[in-house]
Amino acid sequence: MDRFILLLVAGILSGFALLKAPLAGTFLASIAPVTDVIGILAILIFSLFLIKEFWKYSVSKKKDSDFF
Repeated sequence: MDRFILLLVAGILSGFALLKAPLAGTFLASIAPVTDVIGILAILIFSLFLIKEFWKYSVSKKKDSDFF
């Protein structure tokens, strides 16, 4: 499970890397808006999935024993 969580965090970081990638002045400058959209979608999707996994984990832990 730890590797799965790290994979989700890596997906979020890659989304931020796509947003911050300097494409001006290169032949890739024409696809800069596309990389921005892909970066935003990656951040949103991986973040929401990470929240869902945390929620699922905390609900299952609460059934087994006290949460705190």
